[in-house]
Amino acid sequence: MANSAGSRKRARQAVKRRAHNASLRSMVRTYIKKVRAAIETKNYEQAQAAFTLAVPYIDKMVTKGILSKNKVARTKSRMNAQVVALKG
Repeated sequence: MANSAGSRKRARQAVKRRAHNASLRSMVRTYIKKVRAAIETKNYEQAQAAFTLAVPYIDKMVTKGILSKNKVARTKSRMNAQVVALKG
């Protein structure tokens, strides 16, 4: 347990920050699941709409430091490839 007042405050802040980051990470995972579900239905318009809606939220998580930029780039690339494959 933290001893000084400053370290106790840091511990409290860390708990709040961890909860907030977990919430953001969960939100992005939900958007990704919605895109994958739309891809599973093999409906191009629905998948494209879900992907277009998800991309800004996924990108924001990189700037906030929630997800790494390489993971996000890889995820978006794979999802986009799957959406485009539905069109053809």
